Amino acid sequence: MLTEDGKHLYVSHDEYQNLIEKLAIKIHQSGWQFDTILCLARGGMRPGDLLSRIFDKPLAIMSTSSYRAEAGTLQGNLDIARYITTPKGEIAGKVLLVDDLADTGHTLKAVVNLLKNNYTPITELRTAVLWTKGASAFDCDYSVEHLPTNPWIHQPFENYDTTRPEQLIEKWKI
Repeated sequence: MLTEDGKHLYVSHDEYQNLIEKLAIKIHQSGWQFDTILCLARGGMRPGDLLSRIFDKPLAIMSTSSYRAEAGTLQGNLDIARYITTPKGEIAGKVLLVDDLADTGHTLKAVVNLLKNNYTPITELRTAVLWTKGASAFDCDYSVEHLPTNPWIHQPFENYDTTRPEQLIEKWKI
């Protein structure tokens, strides 16, 4: 649900799942056949996992991080992992790069450049996200929702950013 001022978007678990399914439909209807899904951890892990299951393709993972300060609400320096975890030894062929959103586009642009320059076994690379913000400097190949007001997206699992084991023990009285 988008707030009246357009500054916040609150997403339920069901809405999140529906967006992933709609993204799968867009990718399928494009007719593009790919070999591997490469998700950007952490945001792209949930969409990447479900797309991997839907398309029955292997899932590779590349860790990136830029939102660490202020409980994950302030963008900082971009860190990109040196290695890709993949079940097939080396990532190659046609690769679908998945993240949750194109916010500024900085992360996707940097990762795409890194992959194109350093992973020559990748023959074709396309990108997929659930949301693209109006401020994004990167145009994804597949995106479900365009958010021209650039709202902060409150994803259904972000409460775990500040949840600690002691709180769960208290909640469940274990």
